[in-house]
Amino acid sequence: MRLGLISWMNRRVVDPLLQIVRKGAEPKQLAFSAALGTTLGLFPICGVTVFLCGLAIAVLRSRCHAPTVMLANFIATPIELSLVIPFLRLGEFISHGPHFALTSDALKRVLTGQASREVLVSVYHALLGWIVAAPFILGALDVVFIPCFSYLVRRFSPVPSSPPTLLHSLSEVKIKVRDV
Repeated sequence: MRLGLISWMNRRVVDPLLQIVRKGAEPKQLAFSAALGTTLGLFPICGVTVFLCGLAIAVLRSRCHAPTVMLANFIATPIELSLVIPFLRLGEFISHGPHFALTSDALKRVLTGQASREVLVSVYHALLGWIVAAPFILGALDVVFIPCFSYLVRRFSPVPSSPPTLLHSLSEVKIKVRDV
C-alpha cells in the first residue's frame, strides 16, 4: 500500500512538478501561481475550485503559469476538505452569526431537507471565512514558495547548452575561384 502511494505521488505530483520546473519559468511566477492555485483550491465549496482556477488563468494570462495553478489546485484538494470547518467558524465569528452545530442530528436534518436555511447560512459563513482568509493565505504562500521554487529551478533546470560550434571546420571550407 505504501509503495502504491509513493508511486501515485510520483506520477501525479512530483513528475508534473519537475516537468514544470524544467520548462524554464521564472521562480517568482511559479511561486505566485502555486500560491494562487492553492488559495483557490481551498475554496470551501467542493467542485468549484477548477472553475475558479480557470477564471484566474483567463484573467491573469501571462502573469501566472497555468499548469502550476492547476497542479497546486489538485494538491490542495485534501486540505480544502479539512479547512471547511475552520472557514465556517471564522465566518460565524466575523458575522456574529449563529453557530452551526456539526452533530449527527444536524447531518440527519440536512439529508432530510429540514435544515435548508441553516445550511445556506453555514455556506455563507464558510465563504465569508475564506474570503477574509484568502489574501493572507495567498501572501504567506507566495513568500514561502519563492525560495522553494528558486531552489527547484536552480536544481532541476536543464544545463544551458554549449555555445554553438562552427558547422564546418576551416579545412572543409571550399572557396570557388573563377578562372580568368
